Amino acid sequence: MAWLNVRSKFLTKLLQRSIHAFDRSITHRVATTTNPVFQNVYNKIKLPEDQYIRVGVIKTRYWSAGTKGSPLILLHGGGSSIEVWTYNFDALAQNHQVYAFDMVGSGLSDKPELPYSLDYQVQFLTDFMNALNIDKANIIANSMGGGIILKFALKYPERIGKIVLISSLGLGKEISIYHRFLAAVPVIAKFAQPSRFGAKLMLKKNVYNPKAIPSEWVENSFQRFKMPGRKQALISILKTNLNLGGVREEVFMPIVQQLAHIRAPTLIIWGNQDAVLPVTHAHIANKYIPNTSLHIFDKCGHWPHVEYPQKFNQLVLKFLH
Repeated sequence: MAWLNVRSKFLTKLLQRSIHAFDRSITHRVATTTNPVFQNVYNKIKLPEDQYIRVGVIKTRYWSAGTKGSPLILLHGGGSSIEVWTYNFDALAQNHQVYAFDMVGSGLSDKPELPYSLDYQVQFLTDFMNALNIDKANIIANSMGGGIILKFALKYPERIGKIVLISSLGLGKEISIYHRFLAAVPVIAKFAQPSRFGAKLMLKKNVYNPKAIPSEWVENSFQRFKMPGRKQALISILKTNLNLGGVREEVFMPIVQQLAHIRAPTLIIWGNQDAVLPVTHAHIANKYIPNTSLHIFDKCGHWPHVEYPQKFNQLVLKFLH
């Protein structure tokens, strides 16, 4: 076992040196690699004001807007943050009371040292709703957020209206080799130093068109990965839910086996070129959840709401109407 530790440390040092070498050039290049169309749209958007609330003992950052219609909660994926809803938030708030929050362990919310299981995060979502006196809501959820909302819908069907499921975890074991490797060899994430190159690499894996990523997101992601507890929380999210074989069986099987019991009307949205979770999972959800409709975006990755925001917003508003 000693030689394995030596080899892991050697590989980690090699990776760190490579990342450091790229990082200096990325710092100067990143502002010019975003598609001007996306960058111009992003620059015109006024982000909502950050608010904070105690969810149990967890200081939680959230956005809220809108006074009409029913409550609508937006759940991002594991390791992401509420900024991923930048292109959708205002449009959805025209007809709904919209809330988006940094899940525990992510963004600017607290990051306790504990196993980040889906069950724990379901409870956190429930506590968030209770803290804001939200009895029932429609929910839009991406990636790990999708796995959370599927379990929430099974446990608390009376508290959910409609579901929009975007590239959801929990529908099979398949997931990118990148995520499997980090879960199986956490020493890489443990010893790797935060860098702009690493932040950009992680963000690019979520889109078909890398130029869809605003340059500000790279800097934000880089700064947040330097925050105390961020690395440990990410490692826990990965190890708790994944292994080298993919999504752990104890994570996805209880969901897949009960999909037929989900009664909430569900809109399934996926990118045809999703490199994180395969589009075949969209068809599993569509087959076994009783009341569904399916929309697949072509030339699109793991974040349809980022790559095709106008079409996404129209699709969702029509569904929620």
